[in-house]
Amino acid sequence: MIYQLSKLSMETLERLEKNNYTRRIKSHFRAYSTRYEFCRFFAVDDYDKGCGIISVFNSSMMLSSFEGVTFDEDMLSEIASFIVMNKPYSVEFPVQYADALERMCSIEYLGDRRTEFAFSAQGELPELDVQELPRLDDVYGILADCFPAIKNNHGLWLTDTSHRVRRGLAQSFILEGCTTATVQYIIDRVALIGHVGTLPEHRGKHHARKLLYWIGEKLTADGFDVRLFARPHRVSYYEEIGFKKCGLDIVLERKDKDY
Repeated sequence: MIYQLSKLSMETLERLEKNNYTRRIKSHFRAYSTRYEFCRFFAVDDYDKGCGIISVFNSSMMLSSFEGVTFDEDMLSEIASFIVMNKPYSVEFPVQYADALERMCSIEYLGDRRTEFAFSAQGELPELDVQELPRLDDVYGILADCFPAIKNNHGLWLTDTSHRVRRGLAQSFILEGCTTATVQYIIDRVALIGHVGTLPEHRGKHHARKLLYWIGEKLTADGFDVRLFARPHRVSYYEEIGFKKCGLDIVLERKDKDY
């Protein structure tokens, strides 16, 4: 059974498996709680036995199970039906469920492989011209040239990013006015980097490499485990910066998405 939660607590979320999907769910809850229609939380239950939590934030869905719980075939079938019914653009979940959910949702969704990377610090923070508290409109000005989804949803991106930054859940950086990266969540001493982009006229000058390395060293020194996700063909690129491959997963993406 899957049903929407009108009340939820961090104590409940602390029972989830320690992974990226749980940290995503926690970040949504800490940012918005259960008060908004665009950020909803659902219980995954099996005969009143709690199995996991699903979050639906705008057009993305996250799934994580409670520690010691494994979704069986019947539960995965119900989750697949829930996915198809809600039609999010993307669905993220632990890799052990990838084959089953990709098969069950194959009519409407395609699986896209990702590699997870962890930063391995050298203990040397280079001197760079990095803005640690940039204007978000300046961040958007760079990202709009890199990510169509952000370009087409300026208001949504700005509202959500500023909301998370004010609550200490996210942080953006700009290097030399042309390259940006954003810590998309800071949860359980883990910082996830995403939305890395460089203005077209400045690409090929290694600005992104420099900024990612700087962020990795800075946040590691501050006591955080620094992670990012990328497509498998970028493994060598990130390893040259100082990131090491630490996992793989599959993201389901809708076949009819328009970006």
